[in-house]
Amino acid sequence: MTAVLTARDLTRHYQVSRGLFKGHALVRALNGVSFELEAGKTLAVVGESGCGKSTLARALTLIEEPTAGSLQIAGTEVNGASKAERKQLRRDVQMVFQSPYASLNPRQKIGDQLAEPLLINTSLSKAERREKVQAMMQQVGLRPEHYQRYPHMFSGGQRQRIALARAMMLQPKVLVADEPTSALDVSIQAQVLNLFMDLQKEFNTAYVFISHNLAVVRHVADQVLVMYLGRPAEMGPKQDIYDRPLHPYTQALLSATPAIHPDPLKPKIRITGELPNPLNPPDGCAFHKRCPYATERCGKEVPAFRQVGTRQVACHYAEQFL
Repeated sequence: MTAVLTARDLTRHYQVSRGLFKGHALVRALNGVSFELEAGKTLAVVGESGCGKSTLARALTLIEEPTAGSLQIAGTEVNGASKAERKQLRRDVQMVFQSPYASLNPRQKIGDQLAEPLLINTSLSKAERREKVQAMMQQVGLRPEHYQRYPHMFSGGQRQRIALARAMMLQPKVLVADEPTSALDVSIQAQVLNLFMDLQKEFNTAYVFISHNLAVVRHVADQVLVMYLGRPAEMGPKQDIYDRPLHPYTQALLSATPAIHPDPLKPKIRITGELPNPLNPPDGCAFHKRCPYATERCGKEVPAFRQVGTRQVACHYAEQFL
């Protein structure tokens, strides 16, 4: 199948001030991320806070321009695209934000917020827009009388359903979801995740699902991309990564995930220390100061993101974990 989203060495750097009279520093928030995503498939992006997940989301949705690299949406290169092409590309990529409380306009009725994408991007009449909005509301489990209500009249789970409905109004080719369930009660998370999956089957939409919850990722993903300090650490099929992670950082993340029936024979991988300062990242592998398997080579040489078995791994010694 043809990829609907292709990233090649996608990079986003920021100039930040070090303070008065101390000049500026460069933060490599996103530093060479590459992947392909097909229609109807889900790529989950996981990692600690500060690893670059949300920066990647902003780059994919054209909220921010990448510093370098290539991004293609439905075969169209974003870099150098005309104004008309960019308008179409923004229709093709939509986003669901983390907070269902902050992402909706508190002064605008729900029906008007759902109709706004149609008003801006189509020539449909008011009656046709209302008809499409009500059909989408029904698909996400909202009743017709909700059309005239304001966001404060809904629960968090209902608001996230509204946000998802708004993102799907234009039937985008790609939907980027940035921690869409982290602000919800556990009892509601499963309902919202099932709704995401139902709509994906209905519209054959490709998802980029950003999360720190590996249990949620296991439920929704086809491919998993693990990031650390702006760089990809490991990427591959979900089942392979969960069954036999090859990067020590991936092993530590999975080891820290609570399990209903933990394997007593499976060793716990523990990492110490904090995420390195992005203003002054360590030499060599960014993870080597926290890695239990690090050698002298790890502190000097940046590992290539290379093919190992069914996946790509940025570790000098990935083969020993096969």
